[in-house]
Amino acid sequence: MSNNVEFLIIGGGAMGSATALSLAQRGHEVLLLERFEPGHLNGASHGTTRNFNPAYSRPEYLRLLQRANVLWDEISAQAGTQLLQRTGLVNHGIVAEQRQMHEVLAGAGFASELLDINAAEERFAGMKFETEVLHIPAGGQINADLAVSSLQQLASAAGAVIKHGHQASQLEVLPAGGVRVQVEANGASTGISARHAILTAGAWTRQLLGGQMKLPAIHVTEEHPVHFAQIGQPVHWPGFNHSLDPRRDSGSTVYGPIYGMHTPGEGIKVGWHGSGDIIDPGHRPHRASEAQVRALQEYAARWLPGVDPSSYSTVSCTYANTEDEHFILDNFGPLTVGAGFSGHGFKFVPAIGEYLAELALGKRQAEPLFSATRSIAKPIFLERRSSAGLA
Repeated sequence: MSNNVEFLIIGGGAMGSATALSLAQRGHEVLLLERFEPGHLNGASHGTTRNFNPAYSRPEYLRLLQRANVLWDEISAQAGTQLLQRTGLVNHGIVAEQRQMHEVLAGAGFASELLDINAAEERFAGMKFETEVLHIPAGGQINADLAVSSLQQLASAAGAVIKHGHQASQLEVLPAGGVRVQVEANGASTGISARHAILTAGAWTRQLLGGQMKLPAIHVTEEHPVHFAQIGQPVHWPGFNHSLDPRRDSGSTVYGPIYGMHTPGEGIKVGWHGSGDIIDPGHRPHRASEAQVRALQEYAARWLPGVDPSSYSTVSCTYANTEDEHFILDNFGPLTVGAGFSGHGFKFVPAIGEYLAELALGKRQAEPLFSATRSIAKPIFLERRSSAGLA
């Protein structure tokens, strides 16, 4: 392992792995360091399913979405495996937003359709609906574990060096240019210099930066969706998002928006979005909230006739949430930061890897929406949690 490299990537989850691939395939020298071993369960990139939900209206996200839609298929072809299964995706609960999204998506090249309740329940027999439904056929599920391993294999084949079990303990932007990182591995400490570093350390981002750069606040939460067992005859399960309105008779305690999908071999994954306890990622309790799991069971009993609410297993992952729930994709001289993906970043992974690579190469500027120096006028994350009675 060289102690002086062109590009050093800190954090080998999905975002760091995609950035390594983008840089390596452009012919650059890349060293990727990941503190944990392959397949670990400590961050936000493990598990077998993440929704590919194209329901965005802001142009910044639509551009990323359009690019990711192409890149997932290209990377699947390169890796010789299908990373994105296009099962379709449905959103329901807020009709006005769904109709607006239907118009926006048509202009962005994503077909969608509006289904009335009866048509939606006939097509998707494992679910019940309370409003008109927006169905997006291009949506589906990404295999997160397979995506990370495939991105790393392709990056390695393109010349990137990938080291697991290597923890960056200190990071310093040097006055004369470049970055110096102290790395702990196998009981030894080594200093590595890089012309440019890309920090994609998820929940550990602020810890590594210390006070060197000003970032928007990042709140790390531990989330616990569950897999419910399926019952009855096999049915088609799209991915789904349900915006429950507590003012309506929702049938269960509302901790936030609901998301879900079919995880082959495990059942139907259902979770509250961004409702977990705020934690220190270095001392993660891996403890599910009994009240929130019980509320998911109540939700399933009312809205998911295709599952058994009494038969489930919990899943654990982290979100690194900015207060406006927009990403941080920005440059600080010889340091590029990708962080704050707020539980909705995985669908964009290959496009974000390309974006971060181009930031590091000086081929693009950070957009205001993703700037680390932006002012946050509406703290959506905190407001939503407050309305749900969460600390």
